[in-house]
Amino acid sequence: MADKKIKVTLVRSLIGRLKSHQACARGLGIRRMHQTVEVIDTPENRGMINKIAYMLKVEEA
Repeated sequence: MADKKIKVTLVRSLIGRLKSHQACARGLGIRRMHQTVEVIDTPENRGMINKIAYMLKVEEA
Protein backbone atom coordinates (compact mmCIF):
# COMPACT_ATOMS: atom_id res chain seq x y z
CA MET A 1 0.00 0.00 0.00
CA ALA A 2 1.48 3.32 -1.08
CA ASP A 3 0.98 5.85 1.72
CA LYS A 4 0.27 9.37 0.54
CA LYS A 5 2.93 11.87 1.59
CA ILE A 6 2.94 15.60 2.23
CA LYS A 7 5.94 17.93 1.93
CA VAL A 8 6.06 20.42 4.80
CA THR A 9 8.46 23.38 4.98
CA LEU A 10 8.91 25.74 7.94
CA VAL A 11 8.78 29.31 6.61
CA ARG A 12 8.37 31.24 9.89
CA SER A 13 10.56 31.01 12.98
CA LEU A 14 9.69 28.90 16.03
CA ILE A 15 11.24 31.51 18.35
CA GLY A 16 8.68 33.03 20.69
CA ARG A 17 5.89 30.64 19.67
CA LEU A 18 3.69 28.71 22.06
CA LYS A 19 5.34 25.57 23.44
CA SER A 20 2.55 23.46 21.97
CA HIS A 21 3.24 24.92 18.51
CA GLN A 22 6.96 24.24 18.86
CA ALA A 23 6.10 20.68 19.89
CA CYS A 24 3.96 20.24 16.77
CA ALA A 25 6.90 21.28 14.57
CA ARG A 26 9.18 18.83 16.39
CA GLY A 27 6.54 16.13 16.06
CA LEU A 28 6.56 16.64 12.31
CA GLY A 29 10.36 16.29 12.33
CA ILE A 30 11.11 19.94 11.60
CA ARG A 31 14.18 21.32 13.37
CA ARG A 32 15.05 24.58 11.58
CA MET A 33 13.82 27.27 9.21
CA HIS A 34 13.41 26.33 5.53
CA GLN A 35 13.82 22.64 6.32
CA THR A 36 11.50 20.44 4.26
CA VAL A 37 10.28 17.08 5.52
CA GLU A 38 7.99 14.48 3.99
CA VAL A 39 5.36 13.10 6.34
CA ILE A 40 2.71 10.46 5.79
CA ASP A 41 -0.79 11.90 5.36
CA THR A 42 -2.47 10.69 8.57
CA PRO A 43 -5.13 12.44 10.67
CA GLU A 44 -2.53 12.92 13.44
CA ASN A 45 -0.05 14.64 11.11
CA ARG A 46 -2.85 16.68 9.51
CA GLY A 47 -3.84 17.92 12.97
CA MET A 48 -0.31 19.10 13.73
CA ILE A 49 -0.07 20.75 10.31
CA ASN A 50 -3.42 22.53 10.78
CA LYS A 51 -2.39 23.79 14.22
CA ILE A 52 0.77 25.50 12.92
CA ALA A 53 -0.38 26.15 9.34
CA TYR A 54 0.54 29.85 9.65
CA MET A 55 4.22 28.85 9.92
CA LEU A 56 4.28 26.19 7.18
CA LYS A 57 4.26 25.79 3.44
CA VAL A 58 2.47 22.55 2.56
CA GLU A 59 2.66 20.69 -0.77
CA GLU A 60 1.44 17.34 -1.98
CA ALA A 61 4.44 15.07 -2.48
